[in-house]
Amino acid sequence: MQEIIEGCIRQDRTSQYLLYKEFYSYGMAICRRYALNDDDAADVLNNGFMKVFTHIEKYDPEKPFKAWLGKIITNTAIDHYRKSLKFSNHDELTDHEDRGGPAQVYEQMAYKDLLVLVQGLPPAYRTVFNLFAIDGYSHEEIAELLNISVGTSKSNLFKARQKLQERLSSAGGTKSGDVYFNNFSTQNEVPLQNKIAADGKR
Repeated sequence: MQEIIEGCIRQDRTSQYLLYKEFYSYGMAICRRYALNDDDAADVLNNGFMKVFTHIEKYDPEKPFKAWLGKIITNTAIDHYRKSLKFSNHDELTDHEDRGGPAQVYEQMAYKDLLVLVQGLPPAYRTVFNLFAIDGYSHEEIAELLNISVGTSKSNLFKARQKLQERLSSAGGTKSGDVYFNNFSTQNEVPLQNKIAADGKR
């Protein structure tokens, strides 16, 4: 991999193609969570890889390359949607902060089922949910990233979780305090790095 990265630093087209091919699925999985459809996700992904190739000389080889690339693609997705996202101001919702059930609630779902549910959220809720519950950003980081208040970030996360619970209940799951998923396939569980961590830890 280091040889491919060095080739990309030299702007070698073959190395760039190999890097794109190696991380296409990983990058596309990130973009799909923020996009409305696959065509939109592909546009974001291509823009993200352009940024990767443009700034690859800044990559620190002492750190994991995949994490570095993932952060660039995530930021590209956020930049792509930031102008169209409409966040309303809310009071602080400290009573609801970080309340969303145990991590295993989400881990029982197949990734494709999880993706459908998350993509169905309104853009503002989807973005905050992705950043907090999947990508592990804190509310303070999300507020700075999206230029919103911490209270708005907490409110959008809380409402996103409410909508997800409603959809899961209507799909046949049961809810008693926490939501438990009974009718989703577990044959293709989400890889650990892609699972939603309900506690928001990276």
